[in-house]
Amino acid sequence: MGLKAGGPLFAVRDMERSLAFYRDVLGLEVVNDFGANVVLTGGLSLQTLETWVEFLDKLPDDIRFGGNDAEMYYVAEDFDAFLDILKDHPEAKLVRPLVEHRWGQRAVRLYDPDGHIIEVGESLNKVAKRFRDGGLNEEGVARRMDISLEYARELLK
Repeated sequence: MGLKAGGPLFAVRDMERSLAFYRDVLGLEVVNDFGANVVLTGGLSLQTLETWVEFLDKLPDDIRFGGNDAEMYYVAEDFDAFLDILKDHPEAKLVRPLVEHRWGQRAVRLYDPDGHIIEVGESLNKVAKRFRDGGLNEEGVARRMDISLEYARELLK
C-alpha cells in the first residue's frame, strides 16, 4: 500500500474572506471549487469550518485557530515584488518583521484571516546570486549560505 500526500488543508471561518487573502496577497488561484472545499494553486486546500467540524465530529469551539504550531511555506522568485504587494495590504498581519536567516534567505511570516501562518521566503537561487553579485565567488557563496559547493554551483546556474 503506497500513500501519496494530498496536500495541506486549513479550516477557515469565512471562505470568501480567505479566498480574497490568498488571491490578493499571495497571488494564488482557485484550481477546484467544491463549495465547502477549495483547492488553490500550489496544493493548499481550504475547508469551511462548518464542514470541518462535521468531518471530525467536533463542535466549533473545539477548533483552535492561531496556534502558531505550523505554517504553509511559499517561495517568491521576486521577493521584493512580494514585499511591495504586502505594503498594499495592511490587513495582512505580520507574525514578526522581515527576517534574514543566518544563511542569507530573507523571509516574512504573516497570518491569514484565521491565524494560520504563511511564510514567504526568497528563492535560494536568488539568495546565491545576490551574494555572487555582491562579490562572493562560488566558494564564498557556499560558505555564506552554509551549503555544499556543488549545491552553490547548482543555485548559481
